[in-house]
Amino acid sequence: MCEQRNDGGLRIPFFHDDEKAVVDAEFQLSDTYSGAPTLVHGGAQLAVLDEAMAWATIAIGGQWAFTAKSSAVFGSPVHVDVAHRVVAKVTSQEGDRIATVGRIETLDSDVCTESVGELVVLRAARALRIVGEPTDAHHEGFLRSPAGE
Repeated sequence: MCEQRNDGGLRIPFFHDDEKAVVDAEFQLSDTYSGAPTLVHGGAQLAVLDEAMAWATIAIGGQWAFTAKSSAVFGSPVHVDVAHRVVAKVTSQEGDRIATVGRIETLDSDVCTESVGELVVLRAARALRIVGEPTDAHHEGFLRSPAGE
């Protein structure tokens, strides 16, 4: 289950299933994330989906990437203080572009929100700026090749 950090941020413990090629997590957001009094704000839902799709690029796609674009369809409300599940996967990869899909659903698997995203694999220089230290040999495979610089 997702913990809320003291600074109001999210800390979602994603799990990846190599067999199903998905990442997923259960989460529950308080009214700190509400738009309407009992509903999770759409922007907070997008943040959860964006995080899930990014983790899919890491755990399933084997790449560090940032979101270039995404879109979502809000079908059913996500209620505050109610447990939900987020699931994401990589649908394709072409060059430095990774296509992903994600969804927020109830624990009974009713889909609330669906998103598609396009992420771009990080170059080493950008990864250095983000993580603040040089990548090691193990992590080089997660980055765009120098030829892509």
